[in-house]
Amino acid sequence: MEKILPAGIRSSVLPTTRPVFSIAEIDGEPAIKISGTRFGGLSTVEEFSNYHLTVQFKWGNQKYVPKLNDKHDSGLLYHGVGEHGADGGFWLRSQEFQVQEGDCGDYWGCAGGAFDVPVIQTGENYIYDPSGTMMAFAEHSPAGRHVTKSPDAEKPVGEWNTLEVYCYGDSSIHIVNGVVNMKLFRSRQIDSTGDKPLKKGKIQFQSEGAEVYYRKIQLQKITALPDPGQ
Repeated sequence: MEKILPAGIRSSVLPTTRPVFSIAEIDGEPAIKISGTRFGGLSTVEEFSNYHLTVQFKWGNQKYVPKLNDKHDSGLLYHGVGEHGADGGFWLRSQEFQVQEGDCGDYWGCAGGAFDVPVIQTGENYIYDPSGTMMAFAEHSPAGRHVTKSPDAEKPVGEWNTLEVYCYGDSSIHIVNGVVNMKLFRSRQIDSTGDKPLKKGKIQFQSEGAEVYYRKIQLQKITALPDPGQ
């Protein structure tokens, strides 16, 4: 196993007297503490492809403007490329494994990141269904850039959750607490020149208005995409 923490990480927020990213001991173990006081990203310097990433997270107690009254929010971005700030002024062009209270495992395409996902439509929402219709999701696609995970396997606020993402070639799998809740296909990036494959990039953790802890980050090279079920 290769550990990303503590070497090989970089912050994309400006210095502040109230640290956004730090190392803290919680529940007897070291963890990355993201204060959430400012929006930004903590990213690897190196780019990765064909891997199995595992990380545990737990929400803290604090939330901040502009999300003081919203859900706890963060995010695990992978295949991050290009300039910091491409998405919302803070994050890389990437594929997002959503880390948000009640929504862990959702997909968002960030700043041109795109995936094909099998879904069913309920109202204006697209929900992952392995037997559903394969549709394209990206920032400017007709369906938008968001897919809701299914099923929900998230634990309550205050408990540790284990997140896993498998990436191999142009496909990915999102897993929350051992439960597969999305499979995604044909990863690519869309810009003014058209579509290009997106199979490799940096890994980035979001600071997005909520205190959150990440620990036990492990990255393992894989030679094929497994079939963990569903």
